[in-house]
Amino acid sequence: MTTPSAQLPTPASRPEPEASAPLRADSVADSAGGLTFDIVDLVLPDPADWNAALVLRLRGGAEGADEVRLPLSPAGERRVRAVLPSTVALPEGRWDVYVAVGDERPRRLAPGLNDLRSLVDRRPGPSLSPLAVCIPYTTKHGNLSLRSWLRAPHAEAGELRVSDGTLTGRGRLYRVERPVAWLSGAVVRARLRRDPSVTHEVPVTADCADFDFSLAYADLAAHWDGGQDVWDLWLARADENDEADETDEADDGRATSEAAAEAAPAGRQPAARVRIARILDDVVDKKPVFAYPALSLSTDRGTVRVTPYYTADNDLSVRVEGA
Repeated sequence: MTTPSAQLPTPASRPEPEASAPLRADSVADSAGGLTFDIVDLVLPDPADWNAALVLRLRGGAEGADEVRLPLSPAGERRVRAVLPSTVALPEGRWDVYVAVGDERPRRLAPGLNDLRSLVDRRPGPSLSPLAVCIPYTTKHGNLSLRSWLRAPHAEAGELRVSDGTLTGRGRLYRVERPVAWLSGAVVRARLRRDPSVTHEVPVTADCADFDFSLAYADLAAHWDGGQDVWDLWLARADENDEADETDEADDGRATSEAAAEAAPAGRQPAARVRIARILDDVVDKKPVFAYPALSLSTDRGTVRVTPYYTADNDLSVRVEGA
């Protein structure tokens, strides 16, 4: 049997990286949504006293409490590996990635090579547990972070088309026991962010777990009174009572959508409404990538431009503003 000391990379087996070179982690996603992280040339302590981990810290969370430690293990010459399995559901938010060795202060990791092909057009299997999604990305400072979502149910936005003053969309409902019953009589509800008591509903056409809807821009533009209006789009069950949300969403990444808070814990009835979002792919920030044409409309208060877009949380919204 190979001894642990023979498996572990040792400082003598390779040169120490230059102090100015950041440690990098390669990331590989599997088809179930799990992630594998490989770190090369990590200088380790005595193999007899092995203690190293990949540390995930929830940004804005409580120090020490909102932290996940993934043990690092040997994965070939000069390489160690940590695994975040798809069965480990991170609370929704942004997680900064560190490496911790022994008693040393955890060090921030930089991204290496990412292979996220398995996340493209992901189609999760049937389950009643919350849908967990985790995508690695590079921060503006060049560090490695993860963006996680935890939704139950989840309404995944698909193709969107703008034609004749109407937004036509398609989506799919996940994480409900009987999607046909859930979607029977369901609506897409547009809620005005500056005044959540103002809503506009359109029916959906359902086919098993898939749904379609058409939203006329003129119905949203009729409420415009200057400035910028944002309408957040929800999929709501027929028996949902449409109480206004206590919190608003943010488009600048400072707040996470309240849709995460509505994820139903195991054993509880699934939420009666869910934010329409697009999270089942490898694009961590849809807003600058998925650009849709703006349409000009005339209203009693002037001309407006209406544009569908994805928020910082990849939730679907519609913006109405003066032209």
